[in-house]
Amino acid sequence: MDLFSAMDISATGLITQRYRMNVASENLANIDSTRTANGSPYRRKQVILEAAGNYYEPFPQLMGKLNGARVSAIVEDQTPFREVNRPGHPDADQNGNVLMPNVNAVLEMADILSATRAYEANVNAFTAVKSMITKSWELSR
Repeated sequence: MDLFSAMDISATGLITQRYRMNVASENLANIDSTRTANGSPYRRKQVILEAAGNYYEPFPQLMGKLNGARVSAIVEDQTPFREVNRPGHPDADQNGNVLMPNVNAVLEMADILSATRAYEANVNAFTAVKSMITKSWELSR
């Protein structure tokens, strides 16, 4: 693996963590959305990541493929909605109960923190590779 492949891997890590951050932020923004376009409460979304390419390059025919990670899907969490008693709410049933999104603020904040740490780690790896390339150029003079 050359140094530029390492930069590609870090770049894909940055992209995937940005997706995670965006989805967790969207979930938090809709924590009280009791009605969407289809008439039901907002459903929490999750990012599914997968490995992309080969890391060890054991086969020459696989050289040049994209390495790193990628977003394979953004799926809706199928856990049940929360039911809250809020008489007078426009979406309340005859008993005053409202179906609320299945979003947990603590879980979303943990996801945001995790994505932030992973993003920082990818930035540090990218910076280290960039420094190695710069030092190589200086040594070749």
